[in-house]
Amino acid sequence: MVAGIVTKATLGAGAVLWFLLSLTACSGDNHLKLEDGLTDPVVEIVVWDKPFAGSAEKPYYERMFQEFEQAYPHIRVIHMEAAFQKEREQFMTAVAGGEQPDLYNAAFPDMESYIDQGIPADITEMWTQYPDSADYSSIAMATAEKDGRIYGIPNFMYVTALAYNKRIFEENGINPEEAFLNWDSFAAAAEQVTDRSSNQYGYTILGTEWADWFYEYYVWQAGGDLTSKNPDGTVQLTFNSNAAVQALSYYQDLKFRYGVTQPNTLQSLDDNKKDFYAGRAATMITASNWFGEMLESGVDMDDIGVTTFPKGPAGVSLAQVGGGIWILNPNATEEKQHAAFTYATFMTSKYALEQMLRFQKEQGMLPNLLSVREDVDPIAYAEGMPEELVRSIQRAAEGSRLEYFLKSRLSPYVSAAVQEVLLNENTKPYDALTRAQEKAQREVIDTYNMEFD
Repeated sequence: MVAGIVTKATLGAGAVLWFLLSLTACSGDNHLKLEDGLTDPVVEIVVWDKPFAGSAEKPYYERMFQEFEQAYPHIRVIHMEAAFQKEREQFMTAVAGGEQPDLYNAAFPDMESYIDQGIPADITEMWTQYPDSADYSSIAMATAEKDGRIYGIPNFMYVTALAYNKRIFEENGINPEEAFLNWDSFAAAAEQVTDRSSNQYGYTILGTEWADWFYEYYVWQAGGDLTSKNPDGTVQLTFNSNAAVQALSYYQDLKFRYGVTQPNTLQSLDDNKKDFYAGRAATMITASNWFGEMLESGVDMDDIGVTTFPKGPAGVSLAQVGGGIWILNPNATEEKQHAAFTYATFMTSKYALEQMLRFQKEQGMLPNLLSVREDVDPIAYAEGMPEELVRSIQRAAEGSRLEYFLKSRLSPYVSAAVQEVLLNENTKPYDALTRAQEKAQREVIDTYNMEFD
């Protein structure tokens, strides 16, 4: 390697041979092999992966963009920046307008809906020929697969856990191990550390448009789920099951009975994070890829503890695994699809992911402790991260699951019920969830289930 630029040799002979063979196969005699020393016609692809201006990892991405360009000069990548927090809406607008990017990072729960709608290209043939295909996480791959076909390439993963401010708990004489045993002990501890006179409260509850994201964890802890997939493929809604009602009743209690949440339960997730980082909130649900952001925000990581979620009525504590999947445009030419696949596998290669971890370590940043590749160990690069925190994330990953089935289609309905209960202490959780279920049944599930008749 010269001057930090990756060559085809550093990527591995198998990956390069795969690319050359696949390019020749899809392109016919009009394309000349790279090893002939001749120039191939340039293939241009649009990828939504341009880092935001203030991103601390921007230098890493710019370097990797350059390395890819030098390794594959016949592929020109147009890097586009997606709208912050409105990326799904922007993407679906692009799809509807016939302007879908050649490569897009889809969230895990969106994949089921996207596959049904024909949004991602079927990449099974390319994937089975890709030498590194067996090195990707089976959990992540499960979200990219349907009926034995592959529709995406895992890009990143995270696992959730509960973060708490150790200093606040120590100042109040609370033992975290006892505080986080179950729902009751958590509510009592959150109540004890709440001090409105100093603008300090116990728990940042998520009541914004993604309210179902964290609420579903409480449904799991109560022993249930929000949907049930039948053997014939149809779906049954369980919004108003006993477990879901218990979970939403607990939410309502945290807000009104114990008074431990932020005053504005509809504030954004970013504002929730800011409250925790500034020490205004004592606890917050976090993800394994947020620790770098905490450090950048000036948080003293020695003050941060991480633990698994308090157990609910069912005596269980389940974390959630999420992440992103690279998907290709099914309407793009074969040349563009192969170029997009080459770029996606380059950016998720062992080399690229380890370069990211090295960059983060050199910059004093904290890494995401979960990797989409089983041959990459982020913990080896977690220098400076408290061992207790690392162990907690490992424990959370051991007891984790994917989000509820059909989440991408049903999220607005569940979130509306959560918001209704958080805004009005007189609203009965069962009634709110029943209204949400009836509406979702009419507008989503009836049509979905008809496909299996």
